[in-house]
Formats: sequence, structure tokens, C-alpha cells
Amino acid sequence: MSKYFPSVKELPPDPLFGLKARFTSDSRSDKVDLGIGAYRDNNGKPWILPAVKKAEAQLVSGANYNHEYLSIEGFAGFVNSAARIILGDDSVAIKENRLLSQQSLSGTGALHVAGKFLKEFYHKSDAKIYLSKPTWANHNQIFQTLGFETATYPYWDNDTKSLDLTGFLKAIDDAPKGSIFLLHACAHNPTGLDPSKTQWLEILDKLVANDHLPLFDSAYQGFASGDLELDSYSIRTAVNSKKFSAPIVICQSFAKNCGMYGERVGAVHVIPSETNEALNKAIVSQLKKIIRSEISNPPAYGSKVVATILNDPELFKQWKDDLITMSSRINQMRIKLRDSLVELQTPGTWDHIVNQTGMFSFTGLSSDMVKRLEEKHAVYLVSSGRASVAGLNEHNINKVAKSFDEVVRFYTKSKL
Repeated sequence: MSKYFPSVKELPPDPLFGLKARFTSDSRSDKVDLGIGAYRDNNGKPWILPAVKKAEAQLVSGANYNHEYLSIEGFAGFVNSAARIILGDDSVAIKENRLLSQQSLSGTGALHVAGKFLKEFYHKSDAKIYLSKPTWANHNQIFQTLGFETATYPYWDNDTKSLDLTGFLKAIDDAPKGSIFLLHACAHNPTGLDPSKTQWLEILDKLVANDHLPLFDSAYQGFASGDLELDSYSIRTAVNSKKFSAPIVICQSFAKNCGMYGERVGAVHVIPSETNEALNKAIVSQLKKIIRSEISNPPAYGSKVVATILNDPELFKQWKDDLITMSSRINQMRIKLRDSLVELQTPGTWDHIVNQTGMFSFTGLSSDMVKRLEEKHAVYLVSSGRASVAGLNEHNINKVAKSFDEVVRFYTKSKL
């Protein structure tokens, strides 16, 4: 070890990127990748949305196209439109001048900026951040790296393959007043299980009663159901209710719903509960300082593409059609997988696959089953049993169903 870095230790590979590396090195021709968090078409290929192709052509051919720096707060045409998409045209926060927005490096960057701001300026500097159990693994890394203590709230009931609402609500009551609760706005990662509208109302009311700050992670608006309004129900309900005495913070990504994965297009929105011009200016200045110190200013290309889509009526309509194309194909794959497992009489119940939504499904497969899937069948998914339904298509669905059936039967027999 170097005397200059005596405590540095090599960490294990990131689980998702490690999975991808193993998949890439696998020479079997019939291998299936159900780990990747990116949309694939029916031939298993990356899909550039038609709306994005048209927007790129329009953008590049424009007289004012350039690669100049953006301002620190980002591309105004994107930031303002992104806020309108997530909050709705009739948002109370927009009308009351309580919306403060900053462009970020996609959803991960938004979470980091939000976390850094809250760690320094939230009045409860020792507040814990409560994450769903389970949650996206990177949530823990982001907030723990920023010095937050993280805790969990019950979410997935493995016995019933449903939401543990009772445990969720109890955790909200038991948490110290003024805690921070990270909420998946839709298409919960990794379970694909979302609260119903009625359940959301119960959750939001409990958060209000305990003066908790809701931190929404919105990575799949429109991608989950094909409906932009439906997928932002939890956020719009919270903001428009005006019940929260705590601020509301929203982290927004366009990686999934625009297929702009590598362009890192996102935004963070802070909504104070009161209208205060001096406070607004102070918050904006601090968000800008965070961006300036870390990336100087946000990337331009992706934000300009997304802004072109959001501000052109024809392209916006095309985008909504594209969202339906993606969400519909994924839903069809859910149904096909469930039906195939039922037809094979695979032990267990499989309706939870179609009751979930969005890119991922918490299949209920154990880590041992997942390991056997990879080694024996060349079907790759995360050890938790999370499968990317977007990786399924008409060419591999039967293989996947039969592989699931084999590993479930193998471990079912081993318990007898």
C-alpha cells in the first residue's frame, strides 16, 4: 500500500455494472439480459424515440445551433418545461411563485444536488433520510456519501407480493418529526409496485401529520403507464394540496422517458411552503453554487433536445405516442411472462408480475435461483430477483419462462 493513501481499499464492482460485464463476456448465443435498466425494442436493440430523432434533426439544422456554455442554472427552455410537465399547467406552486428549479446531471445528479442542499440548509441538520425497503441501490450511496444517516421504511411484502402499507404508515409515524422520506413517484425501483391513488392519499396525509419532508424521485414519468398525468399523481397531489408545512423536493430525470440515457438530462425542483422572494433568491443562489463547484454548468445538448420536444406541439404529441409504444410493449411482456408461467404450471403465483408497472419486476426469485438462472440458462438478472421487463421480447420470452420454471422447480424439490 502507498504511504500516501494508507487506508484506500479496492471496492467490489458495482453490482449492476458487474452483472453487465459478466453478460458481455458470456459466449452463449442465447443469453438474455434482464438486468439492464434501459428500454429495448422487440429485437432486443436500443431504441431511439422517433420524437428524439425529429427533435435532433430540427435542433441541429436551426440557425442558432451551437455548443456554447449554458448558464449555471441550465437551459431555461428545458428547465421551465420540465417543471410544467411534472407539476401540470395548473400547478399551485407555479402560480404562487414557489417553484425553484435547477438543471442537473439526470436523476442521480438531481438527488445529489438535493441531498447536498438539504444536508447544509435543512433546519434539522441531523435528519435521517428514510428509503423504501428495498430501493434503488444507488440511493444509499448518494446520501451516505453526503453524510446522511439512512433508515428504511417497510415497502415490499414478500409473502403477499404486495405493498406493506401498514408497515409504511407506521414507519412514518415512528420516525422523528421533520425526517426526510424519499418517495418513488411511480414505477418503483426495484419492485415495480406502486401505491394506489387511495394509498398515496394515506401516505401523504401521514407525512403532513408528522411534518416530514417528501423527496420525490421521478425517473419514469410517462414511461410507467404511458400517461404523463397519471405517473405524476403523487407529486401533483402533494404540491397542490398545500397541506405541507415542510418544503417539497422533486428530482426529475428524462433518461428513461426520452431514451436519453447517456445525455444525463434532469432537474431538481425545490418548492418551499411559503411565498418569500428573499428565500427564493437565497435557495436559487445555493443551488447554483453547488452546480458551479461540481460541474460548472449543466450539459447543453440533451437538454436542448428535450426542450425541443416539450415545446413543439407536433413533437410533444409524437413523444406521448412513443411513451405509449414503450409502456404498452413492456405491459405485453408482463402478461406474456405471467401467462407462460401459468401454462407451464410453475410452482407459486405469478399475478404480481402483471400487477406491477414500469421497467422492473420484483419476480420473487431468490438469490440462489438467480445464480442458477445465470449459470445454467444464461439469463441474467439482479441477485434480488429484480428483472428488467424491457429486456423481454417475442424472441426470448419462451426461453425465459422455461428457465424460470426450471429453477423454481429445482429449488422447490430441494426443500422437499
